[in-house]
Amino acid sequence: MTELRTLTPHAAIPAEQATRDGRQRRLLRAFLPEMVQLERLLAEAPASVTTDVVERVAMAELSLPIYRVDLGSKQPDAPGLLLVGGVHGLERIGSQVVMAWLGSVFARLRWDERFQQLLQSVRVTVLPILNPGGMFLNQRSNPNGVDLMRNAPIVAQERSAFMLGGQRLSTRLPWYIGDPEQGMEPENRALEAVISELIPGRPFSVALDCHSGFGWKDQIWFPYAYRRRPMRRIASVMALKLIWEQAYPNHDYRFEPQSRHYLTHGDLWDYFYKQVNRASDGVFLPLTLEMGSWRWIRKRPRQLLRLDGFFNPLVPHRHKRVLRSHLTWMDFLLSAAASHENWLPAREEESMLREAAIMHWYRDSQ
Repeated sequence: MTELRTLTPHAAIPAEQATRDGRQRRLLRAFLPEMVQLERLLAEAPASVTTDVVERVAMAELSLPIYRVDLGSKQPDAPGLLLVGGVHGLERIGSQVVMAWLGSVFARLRWDERFQQLLQSVRVTVLPILNPGGMFLNQRSNPNGVDLMRNAPIVAQERSAFMLGGQRLSTRLPWYIGDPEQGMEPENRALEAVISELIPGRPFSVALDCHSGFGWKDQIWFPYAYRRRPMRRIASVMALKLIWEQAYPNHDYRFEPQSRHYLTHGDLWDYFYKQVNRASDGVFLPLTLEMGSWRWIRKRPRQLLRLDGFFNPLVPHRHKRVLRSHLTWMDFLLSAAASHENWLPAREEESMLREAAIMHWYRDSQ
């Protein structure tokens, strides 16, 4: 199996291999331009940025890399920020938003001394395209037909949404959870390894997973998706929401637990949240940015004629607007992680904020 080459082939490479490499690059440009964009971005990254391939996904003659990008503090007790995109192959805009922020960070690192100082106090890890095989095939699932967001070993406590909550009928249908006896898919195991190495031991960490395909508004979801009762750290989520709204009162995000919409089996972030809580005394807040793609369809109904039109803004000016509209939120998460000691609730505040959160988000289900 030939691996992808990010460098220009050397003249000594045999003609057959050079031809094969050229075909692979053409395939990527045609079916996975996000990978081409990412590799160009990483090739021009500042020297302080490190890049690793945490897994490779076999695709016929291709071997598609899952890139991990690290920057910022190397101290094991520094707060952490984890950004993930491309969990669902159809939702290309998620990876594109993550890469837009990463490109902005790389540019600012070259001249912005205050930004450089900020990054010295936070560990930032980015997986821009977790599901390159699904994105190459233009499908929600990975190449094995498994929905990565329904694949973790966790089961809904109540009746989940039919099909949408995860199904075991067939890989040909969406939301297939996979074979529990086989464990999680390689992409998810790679993400689990990153989280297990990155998060435990840090006083505060926040993760943001970027998705699209649901709702009229941009939403920030937090656990749980497998049950309707509040998470252990719900007071910290409320505190984060309050400082965001104080700093940006005209924002357009809706903060909600995912369970307000539907329950699912196998939610990745429910699983990782519970795993980290068992292994660490620090605060870990996994969040999901669910971009409200229904607005894009309402403004341009003919997007429904294309499969990717349901999940991505296809009009150029709207696409640019989406790419820039979430940069402030990601910058905020970086600053919130760096200054977590100034806003995380102390013991005397936690019970009050927890009660406020329950009244705000769970009063209908208590």
